[in-house]
Amino acid sequence: MRLGNAAWGLRETPLERQLQITAEMGLELLELSIAGYDKDFLQLGATATQISEVRRLFSSHGVKLECACTGNDFTGNDVPAQVEKTKKVIDIAAQLGIKYLRIFAGFSSDSVVFGERFAMALDALLSVAQYASIKNVMLVVETHGGVAQNGNALVHFNSITTRVDCWHEILKTGVSINYDPANLAALGATDPVAFYEIFKQHIKYIHLKDFRDVPGGVVPAACGEGRLDWHKLLSALDSFHGPALIEYELPEDVEDGLKRSLIFLTQWRKK
Repeated sequence: MRLGNAAWGLRETPLERQLQITAEMGLELLELSIAGYDKDFLQLGATATQISEVRRLFSSHGVKLECACTGNDFTGNDVPAQVEKTKKVIDIAAQLGIKYLRIFAGFSSDSVVFGERFAMALDALLSVAQYASIKNVMLVVETHGGVAQNGNALVHFNSITTRVDCWHEILKTGVSINYDPANLAALGATDPVAFYEIFKQHIKYIHLKDFRDVPGGVVPAACGEGRLDWHKLLSALDSFHGPALIEYELPEDVEDGLKRSLIFLTQWRKK
């Protein structure tokens, strides 16, 4: 695995500080969020000067500009607009020389995404995948369910990207998989390692994080601090050589959470 830091937990952290943290941790990769959050350095109207500045910042900190992400939902009521947005992000990613762009299929419950609505989501994925291919950008779709707040806890529910049967159809669009085992474990419906074994030839990108059980749901945790069976998981991932990005979801102590995760993962690799 080529370790780096994922974007979501760093959403409140300025880009240059994200890069400083990543370099201080001795990691080679940082996932760049593009128009995925209102504080992202690059938004849809990014100028050539801003794009050039991002390249400079990554280079000056010795971090590879290879992985990016955005926010989108192809299971809602504005699919054409979401497709257009994603294509604009692909354009920016291509200008940066990004190799992997992490996107979503959607967050709606699988109970409502079927028939015509599922077909619409697949058409959207096909459209952006074909566009990205022309731009030499690989789209990786995250295994991500829907999430609801329950007091201080999170409750995850199934979406089309947490179901094995739906993935057989999703992959026909030409996208690859951003495998997030903690998202699958938070649901409890699909064993994360079993999912990996089924789809490992399509998994090009990984998020590493955890969730800890609390009354009413789960809360984000550092790697090794939650419900995942890390011995089983990391044994399965031993042959994976692509980007594996540490994702600690709580902005308030993200630097500490990322470092705790790295310590855990480093200790495992030394065994």
